[in-house]
Amino acid sequence: MTKLWGGRFTKPTNKLVEEYTASIGFDQKLALQDIKGSLAHVSMLGECGILSFDEVKTITNGLHTIEKKIVNGEAEFNVSDEDIHMNIERMLIEEIGPVGGKLHTGRSRNDQVATDMHLYMKEKTEVFIQQVEDVQTALMKQAEQHVETIIPGYTHLQRAQPISFAHHLLAYFWMFERDKQRLEDSLKRINWSPLGAAALAGTPYPINRKMTSDALGFDQPYPNSLDAVSDRDFILEFLSISSILITHISRLSEELILWSSQEFDFIELDDAFCTGSSIMPQKKNPDVPELLRGKTGRIYGNLMGLLTLLKGLPLAYNKDMQEDKEGMFDTSETLDGALSLLAPMIETMEVKSENTREAVNQDYSNATDIADYLAIKGLPFRQAHEIIGRIVLYAIQQNKYLLDLSLEEYQDFSPLFEKDIYKKLAPDQVVAARNSEGGTGFEQVQNQLKLAKQTLG
Repeated sequence: MTKLWGGRFTKPTNKLVEEYTASIGFDQKLALQDIKGSLAHVSMLGECGILSFDEVKTITNGLHTIEKKIVNGEAEFNVSDEDIHMNIERMLIEEIGPVGGKLHTGRSRNDQVATDMHLYMKEKTEVFIQQVEDVQTALMKQAEQHVETIIPGYTHLQRAQPISFAHHLLAYFWMFERDKQRLEDSLKRINWSPLGAAALAGTPYPINRKMTSDALGFDQPYPNSLDAVSDRDFILEFLSISSILITHISRLSEELILWSSQEFDFIELDDAFCTGSSIMPQKKNPDVPELLRGKTGRIYGNLMGLLTLLKGLPLAYNKDMQEDKEGMFDTSETLDGALSLLAPMIETMEVKSENTREAVNQDYSNATDIADYLAIKGLPFRQAHEIIGRIVLYAIQQNKYLLDLSLEEYQDFSPLFEKDIYKKLAPDQVVAARNSEGGTGFEQVQNQLKLAKQTLG
């Protein structure tokens, strides 16, 4: 069978070229979006008097028939037809005859594929927004149960100050809130319609681009036909947002891995999200968060791949752009899987509150509060800092923690110490004292939870 574009050529396409240049192996994922765009296009052609009513009806019915075959897995895609657009057009002509060839009036594969990708990204972005919100909800539910659960807070992965576990979880809530806002904002750029820009310069047919834009749920048509067919910013933006989002997922996954280890023993992940060892029967491996952490590299790679692809392309469409889809699909599917697993894994994890409290009773993370104690009594903070450093060193040498030292031992370092130092050093008091806005104090965490609920609506 001849190519649908074969009139100009005197030889058939080399078989290796045909296989190498074909994109149907991956762009068939755009099949339903392609039909959706074609239905809007043919309806517009009828409304503008470019096609007759009977032609529009025949083509529309044919497209719906093909759509059903695709949904039911009955459609056959051929490499010889190159891409999803030519495959569907070939099916349409076989289904309804030569009138099917009129569907392509007033458009090109260039604006057609761009429209398909805009529709795909619009659908996926709306799904990701909901999935991110599901993760936020899971974090908030855990936080509500653990406002007064105290864990060590870390800097440099060294114990720094005790904090509310809810405060730690809510830090991720706000990271994901920014991710969600970025996704929501990106819809402004996704919701532009390339359809009707044709190959690069528009078309001589009296089409109505606003009609197809509205029919497809876009906000407006692209103002410039060259930009419409060559713009891939909306995919770059998605890959960029996804890279930031997977970074947050990876950071949280790293903490879940650490916390579930025997060395920390702060949480227990549900068995449904762990696996065992083929040789060591005692093992319970946090494979899901490890894979979430590991998937980060491929999403970063997809972003760098598209940036590199686009950096030297002249206007308008170039065959290089065939390479824009696989990274988009891969990132979309990777992110979908990650977010689908993350929410229930967080929601079902068990927090070992007794272990976290024991941890803050057996460290020196309340040392800053001694410095604050002396500073409040009038000693310059820098001098107080130096004194506390010596106290911590002394306690380590004596194999004691700060709450184990006697008042006499404290007063050997400064006469400003009184009996109330022990109250100041109690973990609950240390956390509660940090009542500045956004702090880990229990009152502030409750305020933060209220704000988080309002944010989710």
